[in-house]
Amino acid sequence: MVHTGTVKEHTLYSETLKEDMTLLIYLPHNYSPLYKYTVLIAQDGKDYFQLGRLPRLTEKLLAQEEIENVIIVGVPYKDVKDRSKKYHPDGEQHDAYIHFLARELVPFIDTEYPTYQMGLGRALIGDSLAGTVSYKTALNYPHTFGRVIMQSPFVNENVLQATRSFKDVHLINVYHIIGTEETSVKTTRGSEEDFLTPNRELHEQMTKQNFSVFYEEFKGGHTWKYWQPDLERVMKMMFPKTSY
Repeated sequence: MVHTGTVKEHTLYSETLKEDMTLLIYLPHNYSPLYKYTVLIAQDGKDYFQLGRLPRLTEKLLAQEEIENVIIVGVPYKDVKDRSKKYHPDGEQHDAYIHFLARELVPFIDTEYPTYQMGLGRALIGDSLAGTVSYKTALNYPHTFGRVIMQSPFVNENVLQATRSFKDVHLINVYHIIGTEETSVKTTRGSEEDFLTPNRELHEQMTKQNFSVFYEEFKGGHTWKYWQPDLERVMKMMFPKTSY
């Protein structure tokens, strides 16, 4: 029998963004303030909770003692325009959103829950543009976020340049997948983009700089049909049952 954790909604006002941010907070069924927890912050939060079924998967893996204790904080986007503003590397709120994650959301989580208050105790996950902003956040704050998971991220010159100039590669562990059919992806900005080629370029650059990275190309396209089944491996690989 798989137990059911709790998901509660919380509103956190962001001084940086000047708006209320909705949070979905998943606590495992056996949550206790006596234990410490790794924190996974999911961009596209509602999608990861519903389409990705991440809380249910986490409960299963916890019951099987295959992963460490983890709390998941989902940050949903308000609408497509809001998502683009915050997640796209050229979006007008991109830098402010990254600041919100590191300087407002993390202190809130650390105050409310018994967490490992160090980089390796915090992870970021996202698909497509959500993967992009997760990665950019880890590059900006590698002492705050030690793990990052990208499922089919959008990669442009901004992302490649941020990678080339990043020096603290020993501080972050990266999980990176891209589909071999992602050569003509329809974006929310109305264009069609080749995701595969820039992702290969990103991986080549990361390898050159000795990033600690797991990289794989899967047979498939830019949809949850492929990202959801991948999440079990994500959790087992990135959150193995170990002790600090």
